[in-house]
Amino acid sequence: MAIDPVCKMTVDEKNAKFKSNYNGKIYYFCAPGCKKAFDADPDKYLK
Repeated sequence: MAIDPVCKMTVDEKNAKFKSNYNGKIYYFCAPGCKKAFDADPDKYLK
């Protein structure tokens, strides 16, 4: 299980519909809004 970096929910990587690749690492999201927020400013959520 992965942790959504935006809302901190757990996400099953195998079934995740929303993901982004940032600096060579894949991040998984629970919903399109979380992915959109992350894509707009990834460093905000990785501190």
